[in-house]
Amino acid sequence: MIKIRPFEKDDWKAVAAIHDAARPDELRGSCDPQAFVPLEEDPEVEELKTCDILVAEKDGEIIGFSGVNGAYLGWLYVHPHYYGQGVGRKLLRSALNQLTGTGWTIVLEGNQPALNLYQSEGFQVVDRFASDNAGYPCTCLRLELSS
Repeated sequence: MIKIRPFEKDDWKAVAAIHDAARPDELRGSCDPQAFVPLEEDPEVEELKTCDILVAEKDGEIIGFSGVNGAYLGWLYVHPHYYGQGVGRKLLRSALNQLTGTGWTIVLEGNQPALNLYQSEGFQVVDRFASDNAGYPCTCLRLELSS
């Protein structure tokens, strides 16, 4: 059974490992793979530390996490060993309860699994824009919860 609970300080190592295992899949088809930066070395880690973080746990093992900052759902990662088992959906639904205001997120344009998940839970693409990921060009989609 998958349990969603608030992040605890001792969870950090597992959260970083999940990010680092899943991030290459997020980048695939969206950005140069060289854009991968381990979480501990990523300047955006400071943004994650300001979020309300939830973790997904199965049999005592942390297998995913989400991070919400106000209306922004900035982080949602599941360890690749648990793809397709409903972990991301369960984390997303729990994260939606933490959002304040009209929820929104950013997805890399080529990340179809994430886009499908968000759209199935009521998000709509409202903007498409050029950006960069660790200095490598990419295209991002801004998604917002429909009213």
